[in-house]
Amino acid sequence: MSQASTDGPLDRAFAIVGYVAGQTRAASVAEIAGALSLPLPTAHRLIGNLEQRGLLQKALGTKRYVVGNQLVTLSAKVIGAAFRTARRHAVLRAVAAEIGEQCEIGVVRDNVVAYVDSVRVSQPQGLQFNPGEAAPLHCTSTGKIYMSRLPERAREKLCRALALTKYTETTIVDVDSLMKVLDETRKRGWAKTNEEYVRGVVGCAVPILSPDRELIACLGVSVPVARVSFVELDRFIAPLQKAAALLSETILQADEDGASDPS
Repeated sequence: MSQASTDGPLDRAFAIVGYVAGQTRAASVAEIAGALSLPLPTAHRLIGNLEQRGLLQKALGTKRYVVGNQLVTLSAKVIGAAFRTARRHAVLRAVAAEIGEQCEIGVVRDNVVAYVDSVRVSQPQGLQFNPGEAAPLHCTSTGKIYMSRLPERAREKLCRALALTKYTETTIVDVDSLMKVLDETRKRGWAKTNEEYVRGVVGCAVPILSPDRELIACLGVSVPVARVSFVELDRFIAPLQKAAALLSETILQADEDGASDPS
């Protein structure tokens, strides 16, 4: 059983947010209070404050809590800032130069893929994912990795809840077909897309994991199919995985100079 710090309300609030964020299903006030050894009235008060600020929210149709939209947005911004430091941007530049194609780092926020950093090594051709831009889950490699790592029931629920818009002839819009692809992605550990979001553009991505193996973000590449075929994408996986491992190792370390890369 976890023990919430007794130093003050802020410590307890952080403990509550951390507990809810670490659960695979919505948590009740009683569960939160019990797990953190908090008096029930204290838990009610703090959870209410967190809910008012959008850091927690009730799961649809229940009195149980999940992380709130404001917390998800803040988390994505924090992750984006962490990846835009000089050291980690240099890793992104290096793998883009090795591959010879644009590489990007994406996170999932509010059920869309948000791109937080990218490096372009050639003149724009085809799809260009730039920081701040967003893309759907079901037809991007980063989105597929995120969905594939969810528990099976949560994965199916999300697939059925998403608007599976058909962007191209090869966009997967059938839930059963998408679930099969996600199962394959989960087993393989990385994802590919075959002209599913933009016609003429293929891509792949690998996960960037925290030290405890939780998904932080994804490192991916998007390339015109005229230059690299869907099958040929496989040769990018090894260098992407190597770079992702380096990013994983350094994500919790501060840059020595503390500076962000202006590029």
